[in-house]
Amino acid sequence: MLRGINRQDLFEDEADYQMFIEKLAYYKEKSGYNLYGYCLMSNHIHIILEERKEPISIVIKRISSSYVYYYNYKYARCGHLFQERFKSETVEDESYFVTVLRYVHQNPVRANICKEVKDYKWSSYKEYTYGSRNVETEFALKLFSEDNAVAIKEFIKFNNEENEDKCLEFEINKRLNDIEAKEVIKEVARVTNINELQYLQRDKRNEILKRLKEFEGLSIRQIARITGISYNMVQKL
Repeated sequence: MLRGINRQDLFEDEADYQMFIEKLAYYKEKSGYNLYGYCLMSNHIHIILEERKEPISIVIKRISSSYVYYYNYKYARCGHLFQERFKSETVEDESYFVTVLRYVHQNPVRANICKEVKDYKWSSYKEYTYGSRNVETEFALKLFSEDNAVAIKEFIKFNNEENEDKCLEFEINKRLNDIEAKEVIKEVARVTNINELQYLQRDKRNEILKRLKEFEGLSIRQIARITGISYNMVQKL
């Protein structure tokens, strides 16, 4: 899972969504991974893949760096777009695999963006039901039936079932520990040493502090303690 920094939207228009999907397809050939599913939400992305030729860290770096270059050029911006390191978990058996796939496809429904899974344009669901160029659909479909027509029917039924699946969550209210907070502060401030914040020009420093205050999981007291800038000063911004 990739997340936009400071709740940043990752896509401004349909061309951006399409570009990210094209990046997935391009690096699938270059990095040799198997792509089993994806869902592009406004400020976070779910990808289900199997690393093959290259480790997942390199794969995700290739995809994300290429998209950030495109996005920054298009919108005349600079700096980070994705928050910290990607989050991931290992899928170890077939039962959990189809659960994760359903969870990813149901993300837009859970977020009340659409009423049914089939209505969301930017996920791999339609590649399973209408044919695919980029997603390895055969593996999942054969878990439902050797007969492709039956498999698709069962896949649709399964992906639309109500459930309480809990996979890699997009937790918007998670409180960061100090180690995580330090990494976030350095990333937002674009510094290698947090002490550098105290020596920045006041306007630039204050702008960074304002952004940190809006960052999910960071408290004012935590920002003040880690940066060495007074609680009152951070609070007033």
